[in-house]
Amino acid sequence: MTADKTVQPKFDYVGSFLRPENLKKARSQFEQGEITQQQLTEVENQEIITLIRKIEELGYTTVTDGEFRRSYWHLDFFFGFNGIERQLLEQGYQFHNVETRKDSIKFVSKISGENHPFVEHFKFVRDHASSHVTVRQTIPAPAQLLVELTRPGVKESVEAIYDSREAVKEDIIKTYKQVIDDLYNAGLKVLQLDDCSWGIHLSEETAKKIHGEGNGTSIPLDELKAELLDINNRVIHQAPSDLIINTHVCRGNYQSDWASEGPYTKVAEELFGREDVHAYYLEYDTERAGGFEPLEKVTGGKHVVLGLITSKFPALEDKEEVKARIDEAAKYVPVERLSISPQCGFASTEEGNLLSEEEQWAKLRWVKEIAEEYFTEAGK
Repeated sequence: MTADKTVQPKFDYVGSFLRPENLKKARSQFEQGEITQQQLTEVENQEIITLIRKIEELGYTTVTDGEFRRSYWHLDFFFGFNGIERQLLEQGYQFHNVETRKDSIKFVSKISGENHPFVEHFKFVRDHASSHVTVRQTIPAPAQLLVELTRPGVKESVEAIYDSREAVKEDIIKTYKQVIDDLYNAGLKVLQLDDCSWGIHLSEETAKKIHGEGNGTSIPLDELKAELLDINNRVIHQAPSDLIINTHVCRGNYQSDWASEGPYTKVAEELFGREDVHAYYLEYDTERAGGFEPLEKVTGGKHVVLGLITSKFPALEDKEEVKARIDEAAKYVPVERLSISPQCGFASTEEGNLLSEEEQWAKLRWVKEIAEEYFTEAGK
């Protein structure tokens, strides 16, 4: 598969934005029973329209809803499946310094994807974005759901419904197909699969820290990589042929903390060589991501968006150092197939990272300024 269906922006962002105070207040009021769902939705609608206009004013050519209707970047999508409900586990995911909230999913019947709420969420952005921009929908990758199924308290609910792992995978694929087809029929042109599953399993130590010991995650790494690749590609291959599907690979982004570290080397062959996406949005803001050498495995003319600007903290990176890092990456991927962005969203969960909204916008202005300077220079 090649990545020539569209011109990839030279400056971009991953998807989520800090929730405005007005939205935080409304969500708190809704949870306390002080306002109705309709009243909350009205606040969400207005804040999303404001966000769209801000992104457009900054000169970006793609817009999202900032994930303003979600609490989590991934769980809210899973909650939208028929057959899945929310539950609280005994513990959250253990990040480097903090533990996440304890929410997860519970299977109550076989799953399906009809009438997923994200389709209406997409339509709202579609109807309010300017005609010159592309509306991008972000959803968690199928592999991310497989990871969630390994958690104690979740896997038992799956095993109560399905008699084999292959059976649940088949329904995951069918469910994703339904939702993606519905989004496509509503006008979606660019889909982004957000995926921590590769980053979590960059090392055995990281996987054990995230999942804990003795809970069924001891599958050999080669088998695990094959399974992650298989389910992602099976979903990608059944999507409409002219739908652009990109992926964002993350090492964790929760209140400015991180979950895993290690170079892409251990997953490069499968992820970069064989996953059939059009572009990779990659975390490269710290030494935890390792060097650019694994990018030599990127095949088929696929694009690479280098996440060289951190979304976790407000300080602006040194412009010349960022440009030098693009030069380094260009040794492995031709510069015409490179772009830059923050390494992740600004609020993978509604808590958000530890910076202000103005600092968030300063980051995006900085990404744009660096990209415009670098990529307009002779030969670049």
